[in-house]
Amino acid sequence: MLQLALGMPQGWEWLIIFAILLLLFGKRLPEVGRSLGKGITEFRKGVKSVYDEVDTDTAPRSSPPPADARTLPQQGPTVNTPSQAKSESSPA
Repeated sequence: MLQLALGMPQGWEWLIIFAILLLLFGKRLPEVGRSLGKGITEFRKGVKSVYDEVDTDTAPRSSPPPADARTLPQQGPTVNTPSQAKSESSPA
């Protein structure tokens, strides 16, 4: 298991790397932090707008409450029951 982590920096090596990066980019770190924060904020706004758009597309549309079936006229083609189909198709 020690062989797997042989090439990875350990403890003090990370501190040295961090110190070098701080010396190189120290003056620009506030700018980098601000731009990173703005980028994350814009990304979250974009994701939220996509979620909101999907929610409005999949939301059930409001429809009027169902009326009493006895007061509605018959809509669509009529369906013959099997007993009606036999009497219509057989010659009398």
